[in-house]
Formats: sequence, C-alpha cells, structure tokens
Amino acid sequence: MAKKTTALTEILTTTEALAAFCSKAAQAPYVTVDTEFLRERTYFAQLCLVQLAMPGVDDAQAVLVDPLAEGISLDPLYALFRNPDVIKVFHAARQDLEIFHVEGGVVPSPLFDTQVAAMVCGFGDQVGYETLVRKIARANLDKSSRFTDWSRRPLSDAQKTYALADVTHLRQIYEYLKAELARTKRTQWLEEELAQLTDASSYIVDPDAAWQRLKLRTSSGRTLAIAKELAAFRERYAQQKNIPRSRVIKDDALIELASTKPRSLADLSKSRLLLRDARKGEIAEGLVAAVVAGLDMPAERQPEMPEGRDRSNLNSALADLLRVLLKAKAEEAGVATKLIASSADLDDIACGDHNGIWATGWRREVFGNDALRLVRGEIALSAKGDRVKIVSV
Repeated sequence: MAKKTTALTEILTTTEALAAFCSKAAQAPYVTVDTEFLRERTYFAQLCLVQLAMPGVDDAQAVLVDPLAEGISLDPLYALFRNPDVIKVFHAARQDLEIFHVEGGVVPSPLFDTQVAAMVCGFGDQVGYETLVRKIARANLDKSSRFTDWSRRPLSDAQKTYALADVTHLRQIYEYLKAELARTKRTQWLEEELAQLTDASSYIVDPDAAWQRLKLRTSSGRTLAIAKELAAFRERYAQQKNIPRSRVIKDDALIELASTKPRSLADLSKSRLLLRDARKGEIAEGLVAAVVAGLDMPAERQPEMPEGRDRSNLNSALADLLRVLLKAKAEEAGVATKLIASSADLDDIACGDHNGIWATGWRREVFGNDALRLVRGEIALSAKGDRVKIVSV
C-alpha cells in the first residue's frame, strides 16, 4: 500500500528534471500515469498536471509534473510514451490518451488500462478507480480535491495527496490484474480490447462528420445538408477559438436553423434558440454561410441518415432468452456483460443479424457460439437452484 504523500512531494517544473525521471523510468518494466485537466471552458482539454510512478511501495518513486511551469517541455515524457520496452499503465485511459495525442502527437504504447482489465477479470462494467483501490489495494481515497481548479498555483497539500494517490495505488492494481490475466490466460483478450484505444485515428475529430452526432429526426436531404454544414462550421470554429461547441451554437438551436433555413442575418435574428453571441459577428456570418452552402449542395452530395435497425421482426422472447444466456455465460467466465455484448447486440441476434463483434475473437468463445446454438434451437436453458444450465436439445 502506498504511503500518504506529504507537502514534500516532488513537483517537476523543468525539462531537465523531467528528463532525469524519464531516463530512470525507461529502465523500469512499467510506469503508471494519470492527468488532471480542465475542459469546462475550452474545446481542447487544458493539461494541468501529470502524475507518474515507477514500481515501488511508497511515494519515493512517484512525481508530479507541472506542464504549466514556464519553459518546461514534455518531450522527454513523450519519448517515454514511445518506448516499446516500458508499459504505460492508466485507469480509464481514453481522455488522457486524447490529451497526449493533441498535445504531443503521441498515443502511449504499449498500454495497459486497468478499467478494461478489471472488466475482463470480472470486476463489473466500467469499474471506478476508487473501487479497485478499495478491493485490491485495501485502501481508501480522499476524493475531496476531485473538482478543484487544477490550473491554480500553488497546488495545495490536499491536491498533491489526491493526485499522487491516482498513480501510487495504481501500481498494486496493475500488478494484481496482470497476474490475474496471466492466471486465467486472458492477456490476449485485453490486448484485443486495447487495440482501439491505441488507434490514433479515434482521437481525430472530422468536422464533416460532426453532424452524425446530432439527434436529427428528418429524412430530408436538404435539411440534412444544412445540418452537416452547420455542424462542420461549429466544429471548425470551436477548434480554432478553443471554446466549447455549445458556446458557438447549441444542438437544439442548430437543428432549428437546419429546419428554418435562414438565408440572411435578418432571418437569423428570428431564431428562438440562438445565443446572443451567435446573432452577430463571425458566428452569425458563419452560420448563414453554412445554411447557404447546405441549400446549394447538389442532391448527389447530400447526406443520408443511416438506416435504422429493422426491429419489426424482433422475437422478444428469444431476445429475453439471450439476455439470460449472456448473464449466465458472463458470470461463468467472470467477465462484465457489457464487454461481451450490448442489449442492442442481443436484439440484433434475435432479428437474425449474426455478424456483430460478439461473434468474433474471445467473445465468440465465451458467448457467441452458444448464442447461435440457442437461436438454431440446438440448446435450451434450465434453472438449477440459483444457476442457469445449458441443456442440449
């Protein structure tokens, strides 16, 4: 168990100090990593603190890195992230990886995500760090500093204690989960799950695809074209100015404009939902230009809503049986159900779609083969006490 940190916890504020730590870490089998950031008022996350720890039982091998310190470069850290001989250990890594991809153009690899590993090891769906600390490290966390302003300096002792605990306990959690994966021969399962996390393309936002996140309820090609242009303008403007999308135009106002199709600033001013700042200046001009571009888009280039799943032939009873089977197989394997298949996946199977991710790799071994046998009527389910049994037909 990691000892409680003190006010003497080292904070690295120079490139030289960071390089010295990273040089030592390059000789270690792994390093645990976490970040603190702010994103409430910006498009891109503002990195405020990086926590790092090498193997050890106390805080002596752990440091805090201040990316806001004058003159500091994180290049030594990014070099460590590229080192193939050192495993980079995170918990719930996606946001951290996005930050490092944006800031340094690097996705840390090789990677170990303890949240994903815990799901593979049967700790439940999207288990929190605090839960793993309690169950594996047998410790409790002081979370009182979770929502503090990490951009303010100096950091308080409470903030340092909170931040360092996010990487010191992580060492024990990693070592336990790594051993458990080896014992159950599921290391390959985890590697399959982490492949998408380390795919750099998943952290690139394409403005021309931003409209697909909108909850649109129309099949009109013209309206969809306007929505696409408006969403693309919002994304580019928010990125350029580094402000949240909602500060440019909120979703409901964007959908309203796609429907009302204002061709001029005068028409735009009649919008009921538009923010005050969006009724003038660059934003207003950009919105009108986007509407006009959408109106002028040739029919062959207009987007189409993806076809929804046809649920008209859904066999509800079969879907319910599949849910029972999934729960039983997940409990038997000690894996979180959501990691195997979603509720929508089960409905797809019941509708005759047998090509989902549940039918590939380790998921097919754990659940997919029996799911298909159940659909074909080759097996049935029976109850014995509090257990569900598979019976051949």
